Amino acid sequence: MIDIRKLKELVRLMVANDLTEIDLRDSEEQVTLQRPSPNAAPQVVQSSAPAAPAPVATAAPSPEPAPQVPAAPAEDDTAGLVPIASPMVGTFYSAATPDAAAFAAVGDEVDAEKVVCIVEAMKIFNEIKAEISGTIVKVLVANGDSVEFGQDLFLVKPS
Repeated sequence: MIDIRKLKELVRLMVANDLTEIDLRDSEEQVTLQRPSPNAAPQVVQSSAPAAPAPVATAAPSPEPAPQVPAAPAEDDTAGLVPIASPMVGTFYSAATPDAAAFAAVGDEVDAEKVVCIVEAMKIFNEIKAEISGTIVKVLVANGDSVEFGQDLFLVKPS
């Protein structure tokens, strides 16, 4: 296991020299540190979750109330799906760099060792593996979103 003092020194050198990636290897250890470039354009990823509409301010109430329509019972469209949850608090990234293809998208087949995203925590980029075999059915988080410990990131239909 790497010494935390060495790791902190590597991060300090990385920031001081404006590096975006460091990959060090020897016979006993391997360390790879990555961070987004300071002038990288943000990547927009469409999530399968619908966006909430922006609130609208109204000056006066409408003269006639809108008719009330009973809501249809929601079907459990997640039945049989297994979530891939974030193991830590951090920032979700769907790809290694803003111009790279996403690690995993809807319809992709994954296995237990497949990296599906990166979660950045304290300037350290952590690869998150699927830990299950199946097909990605939903991506629940947009690129660049903050995620919490245990928050579902993907839904997978097990194979």
